Amino acid sequence: MRTLLGPSTSGDLRELYAAPRTPWLRVNMVSTVDGAATGESGLTDSINNQADQLVFGLLRELADCVVVGAGTARTEGYPPLDVPTVVVSRSGTVPERMRGAEPGRVLLATVGVAAGLGSARELLGNDNVLVLGSHRVDLAAMKQALVERGFGDILCEGGPHLLRDLLDQGVADELACTFVPRLVAGIHPRITDGPPVDVPLSLHSLVEADGTLLGRWFRA
Repeated sequence: MRTLLGPSTSGDLRELYAAPRTPWLRVNMVSTVDGAATGESGLTDSINNQADQLVFGLLRELADCVVVGAGTARTEGYPPLDVPTVVVSRSGTVPERMRGAEPGRVLLATVGVAAGLGSARELLGNDNVLVLGSHRVDLAAMKQALVERGFGDILCEGGPHLLRDLLDQGVADELACTFVPRLVAGIHPRITDGPPVDVPLSLHSLVEADGTLLGRWFRA
């Protein structure tokens, strides 16, 4: 385990978190020591800290695009980001704060039976709505479609259902997870949610900063 503190932290982390190759799909999550993905507010910002924010911001800088589940985008209040944002939604609903974004800033990955498909095309434009399957979003096809658009370094920010599905469909190359030194008890989501999966991981790196553990695990 490495401890990174001081003025060289940012540069060291940039080297440490560089994707080993492209295409590369990384999922970034945060958890308390007792496994909660949110705190008292029901949002991730109630458990994350300075070390987590540092890596969170760095991974966005490194990414060609950000993928996020529609539920997480709505709950966390995602606005259009500096890089293209891909919202995964089986209903075809574009989160409120992302409507009206400049063309190409927001893309939607959805399915053929989505109730909101027509509205999404009007909001985002046909080229920015990816229909990937009839009833379930084909996440491998989504990754390939993004790669074909020139997005080699792909960052997913959850939520738990999307992470579970990415693992189940064999699409995620990496889990980057921050474990903050807190215990919150109560009833909170974990970083994965849904039917069971069993996905072996290989630890790539583990960084400590004031008790916070910042880990990278690759799919084994």
